[in-house]
Amino acid sequence: MAFLSFLFWRNKKSASVAKQRLQAVLATERTTRPPHYLPALQRDLVGVVSKYVKIQPKDIRISVERDRHQAEVLKVKVVLQQATRG
Repeated sequence: MAFLSFLFWRNKKSASVAKQRLQAVLATERTTRPPHYLPALQRDLVGVVSKYVKIQPKDIRISVERDRHQAEVLKVKVVLQQATRG
């Protein structure tokens, strides 16, 4: 019986290792390829923000990163041009 429990324990361990490897592969894929919705999100943000200030599409930068807890964080950076005084 101990022999069988050893085999089953080993399978659980290898399943755990396989799960961790799969999670690592998926995390790497997510960070190397941006999500498919980012271009549409950027266009929508340009439309909304341009109602209030004058901006160009290049003035909005969007990125998806991971924090220290491995949660995905969507970062949006809007560069506002300084108005000339005169």
